[in-house]
Amino acid sequence: MNEKLLGDILLEFNMVSEEQLAEAFATQKNSPDKGTLGQILMDLGYLKEHSLKKAIEQCQRRQRFIDVLLNYNFVSKDELDLAVDMSSSEKISLYKVLLNLDFLNFESLAKAISIYSGLPFIHLSGKLPNIKTGLAKSVISLNTAERKLVPVAFDGQKITIAMSRTLEANELLRIEDHLKYKVETVIAPEDEIVNTQNLYQAITTSEQASSTETTKRVHLQDSIQAIMAGDVDTPKNEKENAEIIESDSVLAKIVNKIIYDAWTKRASDIHIEPGEGKDDIIVRMRIDGCCEIYEQLPCKYKFSIPSRLKIMADLDISERRKPQDGKIAFKKYAPTDIELRMATMPTVGGMEDVVLRILANSEPVEFKNLGLTERNYREFTAAIHQPYGLILVVGPTGSGKTTTLHSAIATINTPKLKIWTAEDPVEITQKGLRQVQVNPRIGLTFAAALRSFLRLDPDVIMVGEMRDEETAAIAVESSLTGHLVFSTLHTNTAPETLTRLLDMGIDPFGFADSLLCILAQRLTRRLCDRCKEKYVPSENEWRELVAEYGEEDFAIQNIDREAVSMSRAKGCDHCNFSGYRGRLGIHELLTTSETLKTAIKTKSSTDDIRALAVGCGMTTLKQDGILKVMQGLTDISEVRRVCMK
Repeated sequence: MNEKLLGDILLEFNMVSEEQLAEAFATQKNSPDKGTLGQILMDLGYLKEHSLKKAIEQCQRRQRFIDVLLNYNFVSKDELDLAVDMSSSEKISLYKVLLNLDFLNFESLAKAISIYSGLPFIHLSGKLPNIKTGLAKSVISLNTAERKLVPVAFDGQKITIAMSRTLEANELLRIEDHLKYKVETVIAPEDEIVNTQNLYQAITTSEQASSTETTKRVHLQDSIQAIMAGDVDTPKNEKENAEIIESDSVLAKIVNKIIYDAWTKRASDIHIEPGEGKDDIIVRMRIDGCCEIYEQLPCKYKFSIPSRLKIMADLDISERRKPQDGKIAFKKYAPTDIELRMATMPTVGGMEDVVLRILANSEPVEFKNLGLTERNYREFTAAIHQPYGLILVVGPTGSGKTTTLHSAIATINTPKLKIWTAEDPVEITQKGLRQVQVNPRIGLTFAAALRSFLRLDPDVIMVGEMRDEETAAIAVESSLTGHLVFSTLHTNTAPETLTRLLDMGIDPFGFADSLLCILAQRLTRRLCDRCKEKYVPSENEWRELVAEYGEEDFAIQNIDREAVSMSRAKGCDHCNFSGYRGRLGIHELLTTSETLKTAIKTKSSTDDIRALAVGCGMTTLKQDGILKVMQGLTDISEVRRVCMK
């Protein structure tokens, strides 16, 4: 047994940690009489016997596949060593590495898998076999990102399926249960399988072309209760719950309706939360930053709704033990062009929660409509027109950082400037930008993209997020060498951002010289323009607002109380009787001065930096929010909800 390969398998399947494996190797080296690596890990209490057996089986299979690749001259020894190292370090399958490095094409990989598995290899002719479209679609719906399936023959009792990867025995049994037929498997090149799937899709599209759009719209106009009324079968037990078919028409209509309603209600996220046992499924939507219960669905859908969404996102429906993430192009299923980002999370009781984020996929907001005050607009505009330097937009997830960055870049997006962006995901697109979707699974991280950008002669670079010291250090270095760099960070305020980056290990001298400004922001709910009620604040309310703002700072604003007319939420049909519709940005802009640069270089405290910034004219987030309360755009309860001080 190759101990090094066994160690890689143990790490790949998260059976032990790197520290535990290193300890076992050290023990084996110092005390050879202790036995094999697996025995040492069990003696140390890091590994159970059944886990070791599973790892050994995987190791033996991996070795046999490697033997096939070498013995049949599919790859050279050097190529294989490189692919195995990359597979281990990047935690991705050896199959995918061999394809990505062009060491194998789809046909040669399929032939190697055929020899290794003992399954027949076939070429697909490009013509469709005599199989009902519905049955073919049921097979194709079982696709995952790693494995493609398509039916190639059917005799009424047995169906033959061509696949790009081999199946585990339990997976094959599950497919047979799903299809209700005996299944035989063969291996075919993945590109030929995908082409055949596309032929099935084309036939389905042509058959339904005359009625699809009308049918979809009719179902989308129905209520959830009306759709469920067509589902008369009620499962009697937990097993029947799990067997509701993921492609069932009623189920598909329910899922489509949830997504469509979220889009029409301007929701940013959909939360699907199955309960334990016979508890209902709670569906919540985040609208204008606040979660609201949308619907309670019967418990019989608690397995099938996550499975249906996994199929739509091309995820593995058989995997319920670990989180997964993917994307859904909703226009495949309804006459609405919506893109969603999906994430699953296993919860207690064997359930899975699903969260869907509705991606904007829109044009950038006009810079003048961001809601910046006169001072912030002037200073931020001056910063983004500088030839080089670092500009940061900070705040929690969902605070509009990406929207602000794209709006700023849109003002300088001209043919004279070459602009590169690295984002995760790419939500807003602009003509003239060269936009890159990062993919950590293949090593394309923010840091890797940023390093590559520097070799592409850019003028402006946007990095979606500074997640680590390496990305931050490269961004600072880039801004010091003649590039204008935009990025975001998950911090609460602008002064805190400085201390956070310094704590990460950024060189304070280079950082101080490169930084142009930091814009912290939050999103509050905007009062509904159609129903908000204007009023004059009472004496107590006015004193309270001034005290929260800070009496000395408020006096500088020179605001005439008699001219202030505030507004309160009321509620109407337009805002669904909440009193709020849309969102409003509140901002805190820290610009660098010589005094502030000195404070950065000496690593001053957050409070000292905040005092210096306020002395240079910065209004805090809460102060900016209070000014917008006095303009009747939002109310103080919303400002307090998103700001602490």
